[in-house]
Formats: sequence, C-alpha cells, structure tokens
Amino acid sequence: MNPADFLSPGHFIDSASPVIIEFTQRTTADLRTVPERVVALYHAIRDGILYDPYVDFSDQKNFRASSVLAAGRGFCVGKSALLAAAARAANIPARVGYADVRNHLTSARLYERIKTDVFIWHSYADLCVCGRWVKATPAFDLALCERLGLQPLEFDGRSDSLFHPFDRSGRRHMEYLRDRGTFVDVPVDAIQADFRLAYPTLMIGGALFGDFRSEARTVD
Repeated sequence: MNPADFLSPGHFIDSASPVIIEFTQRTTADLRTVPERVVALYHAIRDGILYDPYVDFSDQKNFRASSVLAAGRGFCVGKSALLAAAARAANIPARVGYADVRNHLTSARLYERIKTDVFIWHSYADLCVCGRWVKATPAFDLALCERLGLQPLEFDGRSDSLFHPFDRSGRRHMEYLRDRGTFVDVPVDAIQADFRLAYPTLMIGGALFGDFRSEARTVD
C-alpha cells in the first residue's frame, strides 16, 4: 500500500472537503507539534460531535466525515472517519480500524430493534504520530459518559486509546471480540452488507427516532 494513501482524500474520509479543512485549521491553530494537533482534534470530535446511533445506517452520508461534521452528531464509524479526515487535513497520516465488540451501553429502543449487545464493525481512527501508529476512539462524548458513569477515554497522542473494559463502578462496559483490521477509507459496502445480515430490522427500518442521550443506559 502506498503511504501517500494515508494522506490523500477518500470518498468517505473526505479530507479535502472545505468544511473539514476549515474545522481542522480552526481546531489546530497555533498548535505546533503533531501530538498537540491530534489531541486537539480528538477532543473536538469526541465532545463536539454528539454520539448518536439513531441514524439511518442505509444512508451512506452517515458514514462520510464531512456529513457527520455538518450534522454535529454521528455514530462510531462516522466520528472515526471524521477524526481520520481531520488528521489528513492536518498532514498527519491516518486510516480507520474496526472490531466487533460486546457493548454494554445501549437503549431499550436500540435493543428492541437489533436484539443483541454485539456490535460489528465498531470503529476507531488509527493515526501516525511521529512515526508510530496509535489508535484513538472518539465515539462517546464527555457529557454522555458523565451521565452514565463511564470513564471518558482520554488520548495523549502517543498511546492507544480504546474503550476501557469496565466503567467507574466496576461494571463491564465493552469487550472486544474480533479485530477486522485497518482500511484506507471506510469500507461502506462491506459494513452495510454485514449490517443487513446481522441487523436486518435496523437496515430496513431506517433511522430510530428518539433521544439516545436521554434513553441510553448501561446493562450488565
């Protein structure tokens, strides 16, 4: 694979989009080092873009970085694509990675639709910082974590930042089940095909209508 691919715009990691460029420049203004810039981008996306799985997974715009930025909300795949796009716009090589997880954060409305706590193709961004690839997961925003008693994920630009296995009370929060590797761009066709098999009612039914932030809960 050509290393330049990790700096080039993709269809979903659309780092050449004017809104991505403006966001990146505004967020990283006056920050000199690469670690400083990736940390600033991480926190801006983690907390400034609300985590919301109540989206239409059959609509590919919900997987595209610029669309997630414009909406101000998105689920893990879209938020990770946005972090990767912003990193590329800051001339930092980036890609996206995926894993299947058992997630103990859900809502009654979401569980009723999918009937499982296993989420396939859970996403993170993989960033090349000072010659080393580090993983960053910007999904759950600080306000959501505080309401649910979850430890918010921090990122220092030097070490991997993945979900903690337990929350602040010692309850199990997230378990990684399968590593799907990293990609230059979001593999939307593969994700949607697997979603249709794993969550047929989610793909057919369209977006869930409700407020995930008020309905979210952790389960044992």
